[in-house]
Amino acid sequence: MGVSRNTVRRYLKQEQAARYTQRAHRPTKLEPYQHYLQQRVTQAHPLWLPATVLLREIREQGYQGGASQLRAWLRTLKPVKPDEGPAVRFETQPGQQMQADFVVFRRRQSPMSAFVATLGYSRMTFVHFVPDESFESVRDSLLLAFDYFGGVPAEILFDNMKTVVLERDAYAVGQHRYHAGLLQLADDLGFRIRLCRPYRACTKGKVERFNRYLRESFYNPLQTRMKGTGLLVDCATANRRVADWLADVANVRIHATVGERPLDRWRQERSHLTPLPQQLRRDEAPLLGHDLPRPIPLESVQHPLSVYESIREACL
Repeated sequence: MGVSRNTVRRYLKQEQAARYTQRAHRPTKLEPYQHYLQQRVTQAHPLWLPATVLLREIREQGYQGGASQLRAWLRTLKPVKPDEGPAVRFETQPGQQMQADFVVFRRRQSPMSAFVATLGYSRMTFVHFVPDESFESVRDSLLLAFDYFGGVPAEILFDNMKTVVLERDAYAVGQHRYHAGLLQLADDLGFRIRLCRPYRACTKGKVERFNRYLRESFYNPLQTRMKGTGLLVDCATANRRVADWLADVANVRIHATVGERPLDRWRQERSHLTPLPQQLRRDEAPLLGHDLPRPIPLESVQHPLSVYESIREACL
């Protein structure tokens, strides 16, 4: 027990020996908000709201304490998962790679997914909610992402979705049969298509990590709030909210891996991106929210204006 034998002997012999008394309870800065936090945790179950989200919410209510106190208290409500060990990551040069993926939120009634694109160097990320994962959704979301980032990277790393690759190793090992529309878009805009290894989501770990962050820090808080009102989060609502969230939270946070804000690294990376063709380039507009351009749809010379008009309405 880490005490002297003589100390133990003295306490055994002297019943009146001074003993440790429990300290009086001292209120913490977090206590006035614990009831609200408990309600939010219960409301979100079985989903889990990260401490960063709850910290923002209680600070809006006047909380002046730190994040460590909040995290320590939340740990008492959530079982600790076993450590899975450190992940091995690779870094890319500015403008070299963008990783793209879909995150599914609903499948049956009112299906909704999010197209997520993350620049490999800066970790700057674009999100666009869509009702399906068709090629048209991939194409239009890519165009919106390129406009959002201010250019086209040298290569895009995709998962093995049917709207990207029709058959792996169709012609030889590593020579795949891609979707004709995506091949045409890659040829027009000058990017290379790359595929992840099958069943190895960690190959595109940068966007996969953001997918979890998007779900826990954006969608779950929004969905649990609207659930209490009986409303359903649709694509239009999600796109309106996610534009602000990207500008005010996600792209201006200190990224844990690189130790910098994605916005600051993007300012270095954008000069290495290939400019969009003149027909796809929108007019210069004032940057909104932390000097960050919001996603504004484009008019393509390859597709009817009505296609992008529908995207514009969804983003407004």
